[in-house]
Amino acid sequence: MALERQLQVAGVEMMFRNIWEDPDAAAFVRNCAAGNEIVPTVEVGGAVMVNPTSDEVMSAIATHQAAQLSGETS
Repeated sequence: MALERQLQVAGVEMMFRNIWEDPDAAAFVRNCAAGNEIVPTVEVGGAVMVNPTSDEVMSAIATHQAAQLSGETS
């Protein structure tokens, strides 16, 4: 999977759930993808992206980290 390799190179920690072995994971993906089982489905800080590019994931990570930092200092 190209996205996985790109995120590994960037040092992003990932958690995987197999939608064909985990009914709860499958239900989550279907809920986020209009009833479809589309992978990858990625969640970053509560934001869900269906079949995102690595740039989209990295942008979501940066946004999430910035929000956490601003929340910690306010």
